[in-house]
Amino acid sequence: MADALIERLGVETGGRHMAIAGDMADPESIRKVVSQAGEGLGGTIDVLVNNVGPFSMTPYATLPEAEWDRIWNTNVKASYVATQCVSEGMRRQGWGRVVNISAGSAFLRNHSIYGLAKQALIYLTEELALELGPEVTVNAIAPGQIQESADDIAEYDPTFVDRAIGHTPAGRLVTRPEVAEVAALLCSPVFDMLTGVTLPVDGGWRLQRF
Repeated sequence: MADALIERLGVETGGRHMAIAGDMADPESIRKVVSQAGEGLGGTIDVLVNNVGPFSMTPYATLPEAEWDRIWNTNVKASYVATQCVSEGMRRQGWGRVVNISAGSAFLRNHSIYGLAKQALIYLTEELALELGPEVTVNAIAPGQIQESADDIAEYDPTFVDRAIGHTPAGRLVTRPEVAEVAALLCSPVFDMLTGVTLPVDGGWRLQRF
């Protein structure tokens, strides 16, 4: 799948693309992935999108410690480690973009360690924006329930998707291409003055009704 994607991107863009395997729960593996990416692309990494994050809604009262570590390390610690790996080069060259993928679960209080981790990612985004400016902007995206992942959440709660759509002013779920487009725009000159911000891409799902 990765090879096919690389080939397609090469045809569509004429640019150079790579796929590097790694374990995002392992800091040393993350450092190797970032190093190999930088070497393979011939220089400093300009844009980092932290887009990894396994899900869990196991209640805290029964949450295994190993599951806590897996969800927290992959959603939060991986973003910190990867950003630390690229930030020096970005600042040295005078330009860089970091985009963290949070989630609408950050604003809920029944998605257990996943919601906590995605809320922590918002805090990390804000602090990194302060630390890495002015050369580097750091922003986050908090998608609502994504259409392509509807079947996954249904395994936990079969009613969630219908309730989410019914509660969303846009009347549908957000898609992966829409989230990707927002990430790309955050790296464009249009958003040079936007940093430390979390954009909820959820069709208004987060808005409360009374």
